Amino acid sequence: MARVITVANQKGGVGKTTTVINLGAALAEYERDTLLVDLDPQAALSAGFGINSYALEKSIYNVMVDAYDVTLDSIIQPVRPHLDVVPSNIDLAAAEMELIPTIGREYILKEHLATIQDRYHYILIDTPPSLGLLTINALTAAGEVLIPVQCEFLAMRGMRVLLQTIDKIRAKLNPGLEILGILGTMYNSRTIHAQEVLEELQSVFGQKVFDIVIKSSIKFAEAPVAQQPILEYARRHKGAMAYRALAEVIINGE
Repeated sequence: MARVITVANQKGGVGKTTTVINLGAALAEYERDTLLVDLDPQAALSAGFGINSYALEKSIYNVMVDAYDVTLDSIIQPVRPHLDVVPSNIDLAAAEMELIPTIGREYILKEHLATIQDRYHYILIDTPPSLGLLTINALTAAGEVLIPVQCEFLAMRGMRVLLQTIDKIRAKLNPGLEILGILGTMYNSRTIHAQEVLEELQSVFGQKVFDIVIKSSIKFAEAPVAQQPILEYARRHKGAMAYRALAEVIINGE
């Protein structure tokens, strides 16, 4: 049965998609069968593997909205050995409104994942930069949540709201949800500000903060253009090695 990990933070641009792509690729390198679920209407995860979201006949949107007509299994796309993707497109932006009258709307993704969960070691869910129904579905479906936090003060401010949301999900929808860890991203070791933010995270959240930090690099912007994870685009880059190290930590927690 797969470990389901949602990568969430309502602030945009903190490295959620980058983390899902590269952590997923690292887990696949370790021969762990991994499914990446693109639950963001921007579809950056799908594009990062060369999936043309504009050409998709069916996507996660159809699975969420047309539950009786489209199965999750029917839209899964293999992208690498041991690595599959559930693609998204801009249609998903309408899903939150369309699902409002649906009974049990918070559990839709969880129910679909249950149909394929025994085929994978890991399922990683990429979420939009909001705390709307899509993110709630992702948190309800997961056993664990990984929180990327950009090493800047404004990025850290939103942590309180996210943690409150996680507490509400635990209380009402998913009592087993745990915080897997907090991952410092876009870290610039040349600035005192980034060091102070990381130290503050460690002071407040202690061992929940991973020792691994993802440093800023132009390679993270270049890799999606090449439609590759950084682990392929620049195999020996520090960022690639950091995501491999993160995968090792997660695997060792199996």
